[in-house]
Amino acid sequence: MTTPKNPTPLGSVAFVGAGPGDPGLLTVRAVELLRAADVVICDRQPSELLEGLCGEGTEVLDGSIGEDGAPLAHAQRAKLVLNAARSGRRVVRLLEGDPFLFSTGAEEAAALAKAGIPFEVVPGVSAVSAVPAYAGIPLATSKHREVRVVNTAEGDLDWAGLAAGRATLVLLSAVERIGEIAQTLVSAGRPADTPVAMTRAGTTTGQRTIVSTLAGIAAEAKAAGMQPPAVTVVGEVVNDREVLSWFETKPLFGWRVLVPRTKEQAAPVSALLRSHGAVPVEVPTIAVEPPRTPHQMEKAIRGLVEGRYEWVAFTSVNALRAVQEKFVEYGLDARALSGLKVAAVGEKTAAALRSWGVEPDLVPREEQSARGLLADWPPYDEVLDPINRVFLPRADIATETLVAGLVELGWEADDVTAYRTVRAAPPAPHIREAIKGGGFDAVLFTSSSTVRNLVGIAGKPHATTVVACIGPQTAKTAEEHGLSVDVLAPAPTVEMLVEALAGYGAAHRLAAVQAGEPVRRPSERRGSARRRAK
Repeated sequence: MTTPKNPTPLGSVAFVGAGPGDPGLLTVRAVELLRAADVVICDRQPSELLEGLCGEGTEVLDGSIGEDGAPLAHAQRAKLVLNAARSGRRVVRLLEGDPFLFSTGAEEAAALAKAGIPFEVVPGVSAVSAVPAYAGIPLATSKHREVRVVNTAEGDLDWAGLAAGRATLVLLSAVERIGEIAQTLVSAGRPADTPVAMTRAGTTTGQRTIVSTLAGIAAEAKAAGMQPPAVTVVGEVVNDREVLSWFETKPLFGWRVLVPRTKEQAAPVSALLRSHGAVPVEVPTIAVEPPRTPHQMEKAIRGLVEGRYEWVAFTSVNALRAVQEKFVEYGLDARALSGLKVAAVGEKTAAALRSWGVEPDLVPREEQSARGLLADWPPYDEVLDPINRVFLPRADIATETLVAGLVELGWEADDVTAYRTVRAAPPAPHIREAIKGGGFDAVLFTSSSTVRNLVGIAGKPHATTVVACIGPQTAKTAEEHGLSVDVLAPAPTVEMLVEALAGYGAAHRLAAVQAGEPVRRPSERRGSARRRAK
């Protein structure tokens, strides 16, 4: 008797609304499904931010293009989803906006229902409401309550009915036909001076809005080079934008800011910059590598386990990571630190320790640096401290400030090279050209080494680029390399550095508005020379 083979269990599909562009508008359920998915099928190649929400090993497919490079028809896309589910995988079908609003979600879900494959629908924020909101345009107010959404790509439309009354019109797929549509609305009875707003790339830092009237929108859209996708609003509510515009008036809106840090280090900085409307571009200037000879580090780890140290001081997250890697190599975990006192140079390192299950005994109360650590470090006491030795895993380029200070306090410091910092490979040619040619609006320098390494691998930033430095020593190094420092953080943290740059951007915007001039980003002022330190 032949034993029947176990059939492959059916997978499942979740139709998830990706929203209009800003990943922050995804629902909680959408994020949960993306993290648990085996495969994600998108309308087009997703952004890095969206890919970052997927779990490790998740396969991300562009469902708009076939293997031959040709666009996929709706039926072919449905078949792609169907086959992925039949392989037993958890599938997220990610659709722009809302899956069941101006989308192919319903047709694809019907194909799954016919095949007996389970699915769920996770609604998303639609561009119909989100894009005008990000442009500062309320679709309905106490004075204007009627709203009509029109997909102009559809067949015959009742333009006379649409033009009647004062209903706010939200037009989709109207960019390429806006002149014809505006003329039709005027001919059907809408006044030629009716306000019109057109917003492209809505809810992203590439958002741009132009405001005109039915009589002038065609010419202004052409002059501004407006391209799809865009949402067009017709009606008196457009006038509210003068007061309610909040997104495009952020202090760093649209600024391309160069962040010369590794991707992992740059993540929190980039998130802060995005909150102010900036477009961060991460360019690593250093790479972290193991020490050339591991003997010193191996000896220190053995000494740590054998009780040779009273303290271990972590002066960076990289130092902690180097120790963790050695622990894994020796089959150890955080319990090996029990009985030791642990110091962290700042809150970032302290947070990394806590995530490892270790609560630091000492974190500087004020300045988060070697000097700040020394200011709070207790002197050695022969009665209270059974051991007078400190384990100090650090970078190969670390200064001697901490070691000298510990010695003055009566401690013996084992200053061990835990990792080496080496100059990273040069960035892509287009990034180097943007750096030297004024394609960036600002650059954030978080240490002297970032200044030296960026100039070394990519060249000196253009004269119009705003230079922001985390502290006086970094600013001095920037000036030594011929750069004029525009922004100096009031405290040596990346958070304060970003806030200082945002303050600079806000002052720049306010000055332009008060002078009645258009608000231009620094990269748009290349013709105006700025003096540089020699």
